Amino acid sequence: MTAAGPELPEPRTDGRYAVALVCLGNICRSPMADVVLTARVEEAGLADRVTVASSGTGDWHVGNPMDRRAAATLVSAGYDPSRHRAQQFAATWLDEFDLVLVMDESNLVDVVSTSSTTGGDSSTTGGDTRVRLFRDFDPVEPGGEVPDPYYGGDAGFEEVLTMVERTAASIVAQLGLVLE
Repeated sequence: MTAAGPELPEPRTDGRYAVALVCLGNICRSPMADVVLTARVEEAGLADRVTVASSGTGDWHVGNPMDRRAAATLVSAGYDPSRHRAQQFAATWLDEFDLVLVMDESNLVDVVSTSSTTGGDSSTTGGDTRVRLFRDFDPVEPGGEVPDPYYGGDAGFEEVLTMVERTAASIVAQLGLVLE
C-alpha cells in the first residue's frame, strides 16, 4: 500500500492497462465511474494506453442508456454520458481486465463467485487482487461502498459523482506510475 492507497496490480500487457467497473444494473454507479474515469484518463494523456469499460452483474438493462438522473448529473458537471449502453459482466472480463472495480460488497461477491465457478483470474498479483472495491482507492474514505442512488433522489447521484471524481483522480495518478 502506498500513501495514496493500495497499489494497482501489474498490467497483463506491458505498457497497457484495462479497468472494468461493475455495479448491479450498469445504469447508475458504474457508468458514472466509467465516464469520469475515461475523462480523467484522457486528461492525463493516457487514453492510448488505458481502456475503461463498465458492466452490471444483472441483465435487466442490457442495451439501455444510463439512468436519466445519472446522465443529467454528469451533464451538469461537464461530462458526456451519451455513448453508454448497459452491458452485463462476463466471466471473461476477469482474464481480459487488469483490474475489476466493483461498487459494493454485493457486487464483489457476485464477481468473485463468477471467478470461482469459471476459473477466472481474481488472483493476487504483487499482493493485490485484481477484483477490488472501487473505493479502496478513495483518498478520503478508503474501502467504503458506493451507495446505489437508484431508489433515491438527485442528491444521491451528486454524492456518487463526488466519490467517483476523487477516486478516479487517485486511480489515474496510480495508472501514471504503473505505466511509466
